[in-house]
Amino acid sequence: MKARKILAISLVTLLSGLNSYAEDGYRLWLRYAPVQEPAHREYIGGILDHVVVGIPGSTAEAIGEEIKKASLGMLGAPASCAGEFSDRASLVIGTPGACKILDNDVMKEQLEGLGSEGFFIGYASYEGKEYLTVAANEPAGALYGTFHLLRELQAGSVLTALPVKEVPRIQYRLLNHWDNLDRTVERGYAGFSIWDWHKLPVYINPRYVDYARANASIGINGTVVTNVNANALVLSPRYIEKVAALADVFRPYGLKVYLTARFSAPIELGGLSTADPLVPEVRAWWSDKVNEIYAAIPDFGGFLVKANSEGQPGPQNYGRSHADGANMLAEAVAPHGGIVMWRAFVYSAEIEEDRAKQAYNEFVPYDGKFHENVFIQVKNGAIDFQPREPFHPLFGAMPETALAPEFQITQEYLGQATHLVYMAPLFKECLDADTYMPHEGATVARIIDGSLNGRDRSAMAGVSNIGTDRNWTGHPFGQSNWYAYGRLAWDHRLTSEQLAGEWIRLTFGTDPALLETIREIMLVSREAAVNYMTPLGLHHIMGVNHHYGPGPWVNRGRPDWTSVYYHKADSLGIGFDRTASGSDALSQYAPEIEEKYSDPETCPEEYLLWFHHLPWDYTMKSGRSLWEELCLKYDDGVKTVTRMKASWKQVEGRIDQERFDRTLMLLRIQETEARWWRNACLLYFQQYSGMPFPVEIEQPEGDLEEYMRLNFPYAPGIRPRW
Repeated sequence: MKARKILAISLVTLLSGLNSYAEDGYRLWLRYAPVQEPAHREYIGGILDHVVVGIPGSTAEAIGEEIKKASLGMLGAPASCAGEFSDRASLVIGTPGACKILDNDVMKEQLEGLGSEGFFIGYASYEGKEYLTVAANEPAGALYGTFHLLRELQAGSVLTALPVKEVPRIQYRLLNHWDNLDRTVERGYAGFSIWDWHKLPVYINPRYVDYARANASIGINGTVVTNVNANALVLSPRYIEKVAALADVFRPYGLKVYLTARFSAPIELGGLSTADPLVPEVRAWWSDKVNEIYAAIPDFGGFLVKANSEGQPGPQNYGRSHADGANMLAEAVAPHGGIVMWRAFVYSAEIEEDRAKQAYNEFVPYDGKFHENVFIQVKNGAIDFQPREPFHPLFGAMPETALAPEFQITQEYLGQATHLVYMAPLFKECLDADTYMPHEGATVARIIDGSLNGRDRSAMAGVSNIGTDRNWTGHPFGQSNWYAYGRLAWDHRLTSEQLAGEWIRLTFGTDPALLETIREIMLVSREAAVNYMTPLGLHHIMGVNHHYGPGPWVNRGRPDWTSVYYHKADSLGIGFDRTASGSDALSQYAPEIEEKYSDPETCPEEYLLWFHHLPWDYTMKSGRSLWEELCLKYDDGVKTVTRMKASWKQVEGRIDQERFDRTLMLLRIQETEARWWRNACLLYFQQYSGMPFPVEIEQPEGDLEEYMRLNFPYAPGIRPRW
C-alpha cells in the first residue's frame, strides 16, 4: 500500500507538469517528447491504444504509469491501461502466471532461458488473433521489456525486427553513491546528495521515484546509497528505518538497496572491544545486525566494503586477511541471498612497492578463498580512475574469484562537471581489453560476466555522478555517462557509437543532422580530455586533494599522493619505468602483454609513459621526438575542444535554448581549462626537457609560478574529514 501511494503521488506530479516546464534536463532520457511526424504518431497510438498489464505486485502499477506518462508526452493523452485482458488490447505486457494469453506452452518456450530479468517482445496468438506482447518470466523482466519498447518508440523506431529477446549479461548492475549522511557527496559535482536523511522515513521526495524509473529504464538493479568511506551510523536502527523507506520506493522498479559497512561498526555501534572477524562475538554481532536489516528490508542486497585502504579500518588491523573479513560478512548475508562487494582499492604509503602493484600483491594469494557470494570490486585501472589507464592486472589473475569492475561515472579526474567528456569509450577500453589469461580472447568483459570461467554470478559497479542539481548530473552531457554505464552493464557488447546515438535521440531528438553533429562531439571528447590532461600514458598529475586542474609540481606529503611519484620527469626524460628494469609491474600481466609492452617500440603509445621512462629526444612512431609529440598532444587536446565548441554552436535553434546555452557556457569553461592544463603542464615539463616548443603549436603562455600558486579551497567534491 505504501508503494502504491508513492507511485500515485509521483504520477500526479509528473503528469501535471510533463510538458509545461522548460527543457532543464530533469526528465533525462525519459522525456517522451511530443511526436510531430503524423505516421509515427499513428503508429505509437496504435500500440498504446489499449494496454493490458498482467503481472503481479506493485511493478504492474509502475509499468502502467510509465505507459501513461509515455503516451501523454508523445501523443498528448494518457494511454488506457487495464489489468484484465480483453480482445481490444493493442499491447499486452505480462507474465505467464498472471496473464492468460501468455499462459501456454508456446510462450513458455519463448521465455525459456530468459531468467528473471530477460524479456520477449513479439506477437502472441490467442483465440485466433495476434497481440503485440512484452512477456517475461518475472515482473522485473516485464518492466525492462516495457522500457525497451518505449525507448524504441521515443527514438522514432518501428518494430520490424521481431521478436526481440534480451537478457542481461551482468547479474548485479549497481550504482555506488559516495554520499555522506550530512548530504555532502565525495567526488560529487552536481549539488548535494539526493537522499534527505533528515526528513526520511516520513517525507518521500518524488525525486526518489524518478531516480528509480531512470535506473530501471537502463537496467540498473541495485544502488549503494552511502559512501565507501563509511559511517557506521547508517547501520543503526534509526537509519535502517530511513533506508527501508527508500527500499519501499525502489522495489516496484526492481532496484535493490545496498549499504556500505564500516568494518569497525561492532565497536562503534555494538560497544565491543574489537572488530576482529575471527572473534565469535564479532561474528554474532554482524549476524544479528544483518537479521535486523533484513527484517526491515526483505530484499536488501548486501554490503559494499572499503577496508584497510586510505585509513579505513579492516581485518588487517587484527592480523587477518581480506578473505577473513569478506567471508565473515558473506556468511552473515548468505542465508538471505545477499552479497558482499569487497573493494580491491588498497595501497599503503608504508610499502615501497609501486602503488600500481599493491592490489595484485594483496589479493592474488587469496584467489579461490573467498565465499561464493563475495565479489572483489576492482577499479578499471590499477591507480585511480585516471583519464586513461591500462586494464587492472587483477582481471585475469584470479580465475577462482568473482571480480566486478568498478567504473567512475562521476568525473573526478576528467574535468568534474564542467567538462564534456563522454565516457563510454573509457568503459569499453577496459571491457574489450584482452588479458590473454589464460589465452587470447580472454577479455575483461568475458571474465567479469562469468562466461570465460563458467561462473553464474556477475556484477558491475559505477560510481554515481548524481546530485540535487535540477538536471541530476551538473553537466547536461553527464547524463550520457550514467546512461552508457547502465546500458553497458546490461549488455557490454554495445558500442560507444550505438549508445551515443540512443542517448542523443532520447535527449535531444531524432533529427539525423543533429544526431551526427552531437555524436561527433561526444566521440572525440574523451580523447581530447586525455590529450590536454595526461597524454602518452602520463597519470596522476592533477591538483592535490580537490583533484581540480593540473598539478604536475605536487611533491609534498606521502609520495603516492604526489605527482612527481608518477611522472618522474628529470633532465634525462619522463615516465614511470614499470618494466623488469623498473618496478616490474608488467610482470603482473600475461606474458604476451609483458613482452609487447616492455619494448617501447611495440608498447602502444597511449600507455608509453605509464610503462617507460624515456629520454626527451626519444623518436616516436611519427618521427618526432617525445618532447615534440607531448607538446602536440597537449595542443591537439585544446584544439579539439575549440572544434567541439564550434560544432555545438551549429545546433542552436535545433534544440531548446536552455540546454544549448548551458552547454555552450560549459564548453567555454572547458576550453579555458584545457588551455590551463596545456600551459601549466608544458611550462613545467619544459624545465626538464630544456627544449623549445614546436612552432606549429599555440605557444604556452603565462607564468609557471603563477599557475603553481593557484589555490582552490572550496572546490566541490572534496573528501570529508571526519
